[in-house]
Amino acid sequence: MVKSYLKFEPSKSFGLVATSTSNLVWTSAAKDKSSTGAGHAVVAANEEVLVWHVKKGELLSRWRDDNCRAQVTAIAQSRTDPDLFAVGYDDGSIRLWDSKIATAVVSFNGHKSPITVLAFDKTGVRLASGAKDTDVIVWDLIAEVGQYKLRGHKDQVTGLRFVEPETHVQTEGGDDLAMVVDSEPADGFLLTTGKDALIKLWDLSSRHCIETHVAQTNGECWALGVSPDSSGCITAGNDGEMKVWALDIAALSSSAQKVDLSQTVKFLRDRGTLHRQSKERAVEVTFHPRRDYFAVHGIEKSVEVWRMRTETEVKKTLARKRRRRREKLAATKGKKAAEGDLDMGDGKDEADDVNDAEISDVFTQHVIVRTTGKVRSVDWAMSQGKKDLKLLVGGTNNLIELYTVVGRDKLKTKTDAPDYNRALAVDLPGHRTDIRSLAVSSDDKMLASAANGSLKIWNIRTQTCIRTFDCGYALCCAFLPGDKVVVVGTKEGELQLYDVASATLLESVNAHEGSAIWALQVHPDGRSVVSGGADKTAKFWEFRIVQEQVLGTTRTTPRLKLVQSKILKVSDDILSLRFSPDSKLLAVALLDSTVKVFFTDSLKLYLNLYGHKLPVLSMDISYDSKLIVTSSADKNIRIWGLDFGDCHKALFGHQDSVLQVAFVPHNSDGNGHHFFSASKDRTIKYWDADKFEQIQRIDGHHGEIWALAVSHHGRFLVSASHDKSIRVWEETDEQIFLEEEREKEIEELYENTLTTSLENDPDTEDADREVGAASKQTVETLMAGERIAEALTLGMEDLNTMQEWEAAKVSNPHLAPPQRHTIFVALGNITAEVYVMSVLQRIKASALHDALLVLPFASVPMLFTFLNLFALRSLNIPLTCRILFFMLKTHHRQIVASRTMRAMLDGTRANIRAALKRQKDEMGFNIAALRVVGLQLQDMSVKEYVDDKWDADVEAANASALRKRAFVHVS
Repeated sequence: MVKSYLKFEPSKSFGLVATSTSNLVWTSAAKDKSSTGAGHAVVAANEEVLVWHVKKGELLSRWRDDNCRAQVTAIAQSRTDPDLFAVGYDDGSIRLWDSKIATAVVSFNGHKSPITVLAFDKTGVRLASGAKDTDVIVWDLIAEVGQYKLRGHKDQVTGLRFVEPETHVQTEGGDDLAMVVDSEPADGFLLTTGKDALIKLWDLSSRHCIETHVAQTNGECWALGVSPDSSGCITAGNDGEMKVWALDIAALSSSAQKVDLSQTVKFLRDRGTLHRQSKERAVEVTFHPRRDYFAVHGIEKSVEVWRMRTETEVKKTLARKRRRRREKLAATKGKKAAEGDLDMGDGKDEADDVNDAEISDVFTQHVIVRTTGKVRSVDWAMSQGKKDLKLLVGGTNNLIELYTVVGRDKLKTKTDAPDYNRALAVDLPGHRTDIRSLAVSSDDKMLASAANGSLKIWNIRTQTCIRTFDCGYALCCAFLPGDKVVVVGTKEGELQLYDVASATLLESVNAHEGSAIWALQVHPDGRSVVSGGADKTAKFWEFRIVQEQVLGTTRTTPRLKLVQSKILKVSDDILSLRFSPDSKLLAVALLDSTVKVFFTDSLKLYLNLYGHKLPVLSMDISYDSKLIVTSSADKNIRIWGLDFGDCHKALFGHQDSVLQVAFVPHNSDGNGHHFFSASKDRTIKYWDADKFEQIQRIDGHHGEIWALAVSHHGRFLVSASHDKSIRVWEETDEQIFLEEEREKEIEELYENTLTTSLENDPDTEDADREVGAASKQTVETLMAGERIAEALTLGMEDLNTMQEWEAAKVSNPHLAPPQRHTIFVALGNITAEVYVMSVLQRIKASALHDALLVLPFASVPMLFTFLNLFALRSLNIPLTCRILFFMLKTHHRQIVASRTMRAMLDGTRANIRAALKRQKDEMGFNIAALRVVGLQLQDMSVKEYVDDKWDADVEAANASALRKRAFVHVS
């Protein structure tokens, strides 16, 4: 009989606030209409997206796609629909999420490497994505397809932004007037920067690059920030250098209607260089949407807020400079020379001076915000009314902070320095550093996680943090019997006792005199604990209740103390130690790659286990005290017998150091010989120690797995990783058969290599062109292509069968209908074309083109036969046209060369024209009817009398106010 095992599946993930793989986005709370609200933060958390309430520190929503294991690398919010977010992933995929229902509505696949930046256009119908594969893809969100791929950068894309100027036409008087034209609107322009230090301006109408500049002189461009009115931008790179560019919006809007552009026109103009205080490379430049500020930061613990001076301030600065220049000339060349200079200076036009002012006179550093940890991303938080500036900061240390920055208009005097303060933070639901140890309470309800600087106690069922303690650099921890006290061993050599109920530190003992405590374990009888450290000793500590006097009184209070009872000295540093469950033996792993087993009572040496080539990092003893399993930095796991110390088996377990091993107390067989291993290769493996076989490989973490803990009843497993997440894996009732698991692994490997080989074979025609097709073959598209081919084959067989029956029916009217395929009968005797259309409709719009590319040319005539039938019966004409035009474009040469195909296309063209004419007439009739209804409603409604002249005056005043604040005039 084939032995089966029970499968472990992921159930919970917690301990994460935000990961440093992606930017964050601030969004206003829908219900929070008051100006006091801090809004919501949308952040990446490995493969999930979390929405936090910044003020309350509560997790509001968790967006997760069960089919996606890749990390989130970019987030963008639509400017027209605040509930729509685009999220880019590590595997090159993009998903559009609806935040109201926390569901992915559209999925795109086009990039071959992680997405680095995403941007919506102002209408919200297009999305641009840049990735590490140097490509920029523009996606149509209505049709759910990739329009085209722009190639031009030689390294990863670091910034992109749509530039969509209003269309202007020039009147006879020479004035530019904005006009609303009924014709097709212009596609606009796209501004991109890359790590290759280039800034490019793309014309999306003609789909080519119209301008390229070297953005940074010192090697790389890492960030792009565009002003809210798109009249200028800032690029940032290495050594604290920022370049300011003026963008000629008027020239762009006029060029949108022209075919032939003069080569002398330069839309991007270099306005100068600014220097940050920090010399680190910049990561992000973010403009405030409503005020003249921008934030820039690198990978250091600070964010620099810069301010754009007003026109009056710039004029004052220029006047002060002229005055100083005159005074200097007067001092050096005498009064006469000074008077000559004075005359020249007075003749200058101040307006010209403002436009040609040095960029350092226009921008000034407002304040440097010092943050708790290294900054990964920032976003401006909007608040109603003219209040202080609010800056949302996401750190690399699993933290979100909201800073309030005092604006210049709020300063009491001009000499006051602008200030800031940390208003809010979301920090409790996670550690700031990597978790190094985990411990589960005896009732399996609580979890202790220890890291550098903090110890946290969690409720496993609700995933909430119950207690947080400040501690040293914790390396190991354990619950004491009763689950009310947790003991922690630190890198500084201290044993610290924490009371969970009162949230206090009970005692701190300098146990190993400054040497790191690498391991500790509570004795099976619960009366003592043993600690092993880098001072080459294992020390035994007993728990004593001591009556301590309360200071200033005669009263005493009971207090738990650790009292050293025994000491075991060994030849090298102790990395791990473990009691056998029957408490007779103590196993000690040393830095010299050996494991020594001692008798617990006499501390005499019982066994020496030799075999590992590198130090043993972890070990565990089975619950019947018969087996010991050891894991090492040499990537091997060894299973030993505790009766004679013989090595039963050496398993090459992982692709990197095996950091943790742990036996399951009571598995389905009951012998407790199943164990887990966790490694730096980001996987957990489930093993049978009797058969020496791998039962299951558990993937999910995105970093090395530092800690592992198995529940006491063996029903779940907890792991903690470098990706800052704590994950719970629960045993299910689903059975695992080893042969099936091996087959699944081989299939996964085959699918990965198959899609990779398809990706590495680009279309030869598109390889060197600036514009290419936005396509990418995935397992999903391959399977969709196979479904289409299968449907076409079945459909053609059924069509032929039915045609033969119709022909035979002419001579024999009483002829019985033929036996059709069971699929058609099961679906209610539907026709072949309806069945093929249903198969095509079930394929996602974003995957349809790639699925059609899978079809061989031999299947194309069959597809065109059905397209003709679709047109004849008016079945989903938009989809029919889309497939027809795509196939004509793809197989143009072969179709033109085939006589039969050309004859077939004539009939299809006539049928499609007839169908489109019917739809056009129907739509025209409906539009006319709606106009009539609109006129009727307008007649019944209350008339509004508005002074046209007053409207024009207000618009003129608003336009002049906006012009004063325009980026280009003062930069």
